Amino acid sequence: MSIEAINEQLLRAIGVGVALLDLSDLKFRFFNDTFKEWFSEIELGQQLGDVFPDIDAAGVRRALDEAGQFTGEASFRVRRRTMTIAMTVNPALDGKERVAVLVCQNISRIKELESMIDSYSMMVERNTREIKREKEQVEKLLLNMMPRSVYEEYKTFGVVTPRTYDHVAVLCLDFADFSGTVARQDPGVIVSELNDIYTAFDRIGDQFGCERIKTVGDLYITVAGMPDPSERSVQSISDAAVRFIRYLEQRNRSHPIDWNCRIGLASGSVIGSVVGVQKYIYDVFGPAVADAMRLREHAGLMEIVASEDFAARFGDDHPTVSAGEGRTADGKSVRLVRLLADTDAVGR
Repeated sequence: MSIEAINEQLLRAIGVGVALLDLSDLKFRFFNDTFKEWFSEIELGQQLGDVFPDIDAAGVRRALDEAGQFTGEASFRVRRRTMTIAMTVNPALDGKERVAVLVCQNISRIKELESMIDSYSMMVERNTREIKREKEQVEKLLLNMMPRSVYEEYKTFGVVTPRTYDHVAVLCLDFADFSGTVARQDPGVIVSELNDIYTAFDRIGDQFGCERIKTVGDLYITVAGMPDPSERSVQSISDAAVRFIRYLEQRNRSHPIDWNCRIGLASGSVIGSVVGVQKYIYDVFGPAVADAMRLREHAGLMEIVASEDFAARFGDDHPTVSAGEGRTADGKSVRLVRLLADTDAVGR
């Protein structure tokens, strides 16, 4: 077997198509069996552009003259399948005649793998975006259920350690004749109204450093002085209470449904923790919460009631009037005061 025959078999074995082109007009002078197998209708004397219509013959000559080599890729159909080849054209000498050697390597599998990698990368990127979006939604939901510091502890350790917080001010609010209002109105209207009101309460609370703990129907509880202690917790919760009343009074003047609240304020120690295993919530309970709920029962429509001891801690920030006597959650008798919300004292 001659060297030429051996070279031909080697080229076939590695799937390389080889052809010789006349350098002057880029016509085919020779091609091996692999090249013939790919392009079954090819004939000697055909030009490069006849076999590769997408290849610019002038660009090939220019590349050979300037760079001494042309490289490119081409795709074509072979038995219902798209094949992609990488081609290189190099000038050579055949005796005294100048020819160009065209070498074509089948890179279809490489292109398929690249396409698979691109598709996989796009899928991973899309899934990553979806996971990030879902994570942000979960984080937003959890931050609506618990203070950020508690959420950070839960995210880091998977549990929240119950803690006792001292000197916490608690606001407990509900609406008069809530059951009657619910019975008279469409459920969608009630939910929409409460969403608007509670959103406004949350915004007001944020202005004064209050943290809404929970809502249960018409019961709204917010606190100041936890999880971060504050020397102004009583002032902050009182300011928020006055603003709640003012907001409702202004809202009632322009809405068909009147919402008349009752507010109780108290201060003391509370316990804060995540309660539940599967359907968990962040909750606070303790003497201050119980007292605020009890004092709320002594409030009339659109009134804020607290103990005299509580009122003494915010000084002249809000004027008060006596509201008689009442009892705390543990049955202790206390003197009560009613905060006046129709002044400009807030924010002084």
